[in-house]
Amino acid sequence: MSTTRVLHITDRLSSRGGADWHLLGVLEHQHKAPDYEVLLATARDDGTAPAPCPVELLPELDGPKPDDALTDIAKRFSPDLVHLHNLLEPRVMRWASRFPCVMTVQDHRAFCPGRGKLTLHDKRCTSPMDEQLCVRCFDSQELFQRRLVLTRDRLEALQHMSVVVLSQYMMRELVDVGLHPSKVHVVPPFVHRLPEATPSKHDCVLFAGRLVHAKGVFDAIEAHHRSGVELPLVFAGTGSLRNELEARGHHVTGWLSHEELVGWYARAAALIFAPRWQEPFGIAGIEAMHFGVPVVAWDSGGIEEWHPQSPPLARWGDIEGLAQSLRTAVEMRLDWADPYRPAELMTKLHGIYGQTLPASPRSRV
Repeated sequence: MSTTRVLHITDRLSSRGGADWHLLGVLEHQHKAPDYEVLLATARDDGTAPAPCPVELLPELDGPKPDDALTDIAKRFSPDLVHLHNLLEPRVMRWASRFPCVMTVQDHRAFCPGRGKLTLHDKRCTSPMDEQLCVRCFDSQELFQRRLVLTRDRLEALQHMSVVVLSQYMMRELVDVGLHPSKVHVVPPFVHRLPEATPSKHDCVLFAGRLVHAKGVFDAIEAHHRSGVELPLVFAGTGSLRNELEARGHHVTGWLSHEELVGWYARAAALIFAPRWQEPFGIAGIEAMHFGVPVVAWDSGGIEEWHPQSPPLARWGDIEGLAQSLRTAVEMRLDWADPYRPAELMTKLHGIYGQTLPASPRSRV
């Protein structure tokens, strides 16, 4: 049996974000597969995640000249294929495209120079990237020009790769800015490495994620207030708004490991998941539903693709709709048949590898 050698490259080894956790699942399953040899190159390891495969630290990835370090590791490992994850540095992307290359695009940085399809005035943007339109989302012309050039460089580099995204929403966005549909493949994430939850009294409403404006922190607070639900709203996470939330008297747990987060899923009567930006997928939502927790959300980005509509999705920006869904959610428990099976999704990813691999020499350094 032939072995495919895959060099994965990312900016950090971590378990702090959904993109980080998704990568850990891919690496863990692939490393166990007998027909794959896997190596992860990363700029830094924040110590929150045990490595599921061999790892090499390359701090040069964060520097101005990453090519030499990458070329050295490629000479030693001799990959058949390079898989980039959430590292949208054009110099690294151009280097990787010397090889058969797959890029997992987790967020908006390849097609939006601004704030994740959210305008300067907090309105949802539904238009493809356009210089005359996007400039309105910036106070600084200089900053806009830098971001526009960077975004275009990223998009140009993607033209030479197979692109993996987590949702049909992300596929549409990339096609709208010029990628051919045949180059973009939807492979949703899956729930992995979550221990079973100990049954608990449902004594809170949960918000799980980064505590930043784009994640809808204040919308969640207002919806909870309007709902009249007496269960307290608990924030599981950390971010720039943490101090303000604590000053207002909200319960903030800080960053939690997934093992600790499971305990809060067990306690939650509902999860509020209402990002203001256009959500690329929303891994916290399927994790909550894995434990029977109903998800109160509005129609943002790719959420509608996995949300069971029970309780109903609210229109984007409709806080009263969120409040109504929350009143419904706390009276129910979700019986959700998880359609995101790791074995099936890894088979799909490996099929994309097969389409990407040409009959070419292994060494391209």
